[in-house]
Amino acid sequence: MATHTLFPTHLYEGRFTSQYTALNRRILSDLEGLELLDDAGRRWSTKNYRGGYTSYGSVTDLHRRFPAFEELERLLQPHAKRYAAALGWKLRGRKLTMTTCWVSRMARNTRHAMHNHPFCVMSGTYYVAAPRGTSSLKVEDPRLALKSACPIRKGSSPTVLHPFVSLPPAPGRFYLFESWLRHEVPANPVGRERVSVSFNYEWS
Repeated sequence: MATHTLFPTHLYEGRFTSQYTALNRRILSDLEGLELLDDAGRRWSTKNYRGGYTSYGSVTDLHRRFPAFEELERLLQPHAKRYAAALGWKLRGRKLTMTTCWVSRMARNTRHAMHNHPFCVMSGTYYVAAPRGTSSLKVEDPRLALKSACPIRKGSSPTVLHPFVSLPPAPGRFYLFESWLRHEVPANPVGRERVSVSFNYEWS
């Protein structure tokens, strides 16, 4: 008799070491200037990102506009390749290309609702500022809607059996995941700001 684990969800975690402190300073400086000039982004954030700011609704090609974000793309590229290899993807000579990249500043009580990233193959987030006690990245079991009559899990059950998993942020840390994976960021409960860069890859 045996119990098999089928259809696992693979998520990639990494962290830059020596280079992230200077990189994060440059990203924060670019964020300050971008937010000041981005009237459309501020309007979008007022309606959809209460208390914070995100360039998601206005400027989503930061890796083509600012050297700091271009450097982040370069640093992430080998990790994206490793993750694709771990997933067993056969790329057939085509490339994984970062097509969108935006920045988000979450003040206290700012939240990001559950969502996924359609029309992409790989998505991720990189942490620039993550004060102690701030919100984690919360990912959802993709089979959750099908579990109509399942009992709840024991608190002692392994993480792989949980319907939701919270992934803590830290400066220099990043997560990569397949774009169909639903995720959210609950409201930031602390007074200091949480800053992250999000991005999508396409198979081009």
